[in-house]
Amino acid sequence: MQTRQTIAIIGATGNMGSAISKSLAKGNYRLLLFGKDESKLKKLELTILRLHPDADVAPITCSYTASWEADIIISAIPYPAEKEVADRIKEVANQKIVISIANPLNDTFDGLVTPPGSSAAEELQKLLPHSKVIKAFNTIFAADFPKTVPAATHTGSFIAGNDPEALEIVSELVNTAGFYPIIAGDLSASRILENMQLIKILQLNK
Repeated sequence: MQTRQTIAIIGATGNMGSAISKSLAKGNYRLLLFGKDESKLKKLELTILRLHPDADVAPITCSYTASWEADIIISAIPYPAEKEVADRIKEVANQKIVISIANPLNDTFDGLVTPPGSSAAEELQKLLPHSKVIKAFNTIFAADFPKTVPAATHTGSFIAGNDPEALEIVSELVNTAGFYPIIAGDLSASRILENMQLIKILQLNK
């Protein structure tokens, strides 16, 4: 029998964090939902249990504790907040998979704020040098998550990372969420993925 993995979703009550949480609740995972607003966390928990009565889900208001208990950590927070969270969880994120979904947009949503030749995922890897940072979920919007997941899905979701085993694990996670995982390359490919999403946002804002 496959061991149930524990996933901490940091920023679970945000648009993307909530969509990811609901989509993964159908899988063989234990979900720790971290957020600062306890009422929103409780509402999310109740929503998930209504959709998936057998889901193993728990709200938690400490990112350190959630990350310490987790096998996989999903950073579903805006790029500017990642340094503060990384500093807090660095000690307990060693050798764990940390998924970066952030798109490092500027205030006017028409450019990226990361240094030239870098990406949000690569910057997070610098902050968490002993973690296995994987880029995933950044090329889709919260509204793209299927309400129900068919046996096979044709919507692709790109992922990138340096660790082959971590890429395989995250591919399974992306598939559970209802998307077809496409490995774009090593972590440097996240520069392309983040620029891809910027182009999509620019098109939507025209």
